[in-house]
Amino acid sequence: MSGIGKGVTTASIGKVLQSYGFQVTAIKIDPYVNVDAGTMNPIEHGEVFVTGDGTECDQDIGNYERFLGEELATDNYITTGRVYQAVINRERNLGYKGKCVEVVPDIPNETISRLKKVANNTQADFVLVEIGGTVGEYQNMLFLEAIRMMKLKNPHDVLTILVSYLPLPKTIGEMKTKPTQNATRLLNEAGIQPEIIIGRSKVALDSPRRKKISIFCNIDQKDVFANPDVSSIYKVPLIFRKEELGKRILKKFNLTPRKKTDLQEWSKLTRMIETAVKPVKIGIIGKYFDSGKFTLADSYISVIEAVKHASWFYHLHSEIDWLSAEEYERNPRALKELKKYDGLIIPGGFGQRGIKGKIKAVRFCREQKIPFLGLCLGMQLAVIEFARYKGGLSQANSTEFDSQTAYPVIETMKAQKILLEEKRYGGTMRLGNYDCLVAKGTKSFSAYQSSGLSKNKDGNILVPERHRHRYEFNNSFRKELEKKGLVVAGLNPQKDLVEIIELKNHPFFIGVQFHPEFKSRPLVPHPLFREFVKVASGQK
Repeated sequence: MSGIGKGVTTASIGKVLQSYGFQVTAIKIDPYVNVDAGTMNPIEHGEVFVTGDGTECDQDIGNYERFLGEELATDNYITTGRVYQAVINRERNLGYKGKCVEVVPDIPNETISRLKKVANNTQADFVLVEIGGTVGEYQNMLFLEAIRMMKLKNPHDVLTILVSYLPLPKTIGEMKTKPTQNATRLLNEAGIQPEIIIGRSKVALDSPRRKKISIFCNIDQKDVFANPDVSSIYKVPLIFRKEELGKRILKKFNLTPRKKTDLQEWSKLTRMIETAVKPVKIGIIGKYFDSGKFTLADSYISVIEAVKHASWFYHLHSEIDWLSAEEYERNPRALKELKKYDGLIIPGGFGQRGIKGKIKAVRFCREQKIPFLGLCLGMQLAVIEFARYKGGLSQANSTEFDSQTAYPVIETMKAQKILLEEKRYGGTMRLGNYDCLVAKGTKSFSAYQSSGLSKNKDGNILVPERHRHRYEFNNSFRKELEKKGLVVAGLNPQKDLVEIIELKNHPFFIGVQFHPEFKSRPLVPHPLFREFVKVASGQK
């Protein structure tokens, strides 16, 4: 089912296979008809992750990148919309040479060709393919058919793994295997027999449950593995190693490890996570986490993980609270609660809801010297706040919120204006990697330099960072705001776009137009998050 942990399971299997010396890549198949995730509400779907080549995709691509330590591309992301679009375009261009184009086998064949393309381009030993959604759903049948067809043609090259939920009802006190039995039966109806079953559950599977799954799901008991709830998702590869899941997979492919499993750095990381007790308290003011009575942290999963990575680097335990910008609009006195936080983050987002409250929070952080990190929208709001209360432009705003503002310090990018007029929204933002030239003598420069990034011949640091935005800093106000004390610490050299702003005489006040959270890794925290946590925690 959705949210059960298929993405983390897939990424963890990849990490284990990697540790045996194999090259691994991963693909996410999402069954929705959307071409990509860019137009979907994060509250419903979770974070929109952006790859280096500019694909707006599912958050599981982020899991793959963080676990495997590799950058994935647009080909690693497949949706029903993309597959149908490709088949229809080929038919329109006589790519099928006049033949009747049918859902089966042409849609599964297009899926298979995309899987093989990734295998050929990456030269990976293993291509891990995660099918999103739930077994038995109508929208997944064509992807299951693709598996069946691949398995039929190349039985020794395809292995199917079922990730299934085993509930533990409190009123009963016994783990139930019936959902897994039903899931297996539904897979059988699609012509697929799972060869390995991984049981997601609150606690580890015991012997009676493994035996029951073995009997009723028609697999060897040795092929039933546990994936219980853990305090950190980064422990899952170590659980799989202990259960020897990797060795079992290799045996089924008649392969032997190329090297003794090497997860020493991963083990060191998990020990650091377990022993980190000194807290660093971070507040995040977002807008995509309220869903009824529930808080959905998945909307900002990369930001959360980036904070954790940086905290663990300093042997700290991150305590993250979600803060309501709308509450600050209704009750300005509530801003005083920000004093209890070591640092504040305003992440990306779109739309006007909560903007006034966020700007008030930015001002409070600036005046009270609370470490502040603004990401994309957070950077734009920091510019607006500075222009209003330090730059003398009391009506300064973004054209996103007020198209008639007298002082559009943040404005629609020129290339985006035509797209918006034509209502071309999907996949049209400034997306993916763009260069950022970090200026010497700035806090941002120190952060990148301390992380080991090399300088160019001019002594500056040039880094590619990932973007997802339509609005930008208006250079018409740049000199005026710089005279008032705003520091432009990073520029895109190709288009002279402001990428980083910061303030002097402040412990840490940095806003970035890009999304550094997408490039943070558990073993290699992003430099800006690392420096933010360092200052916030008072590390020396």
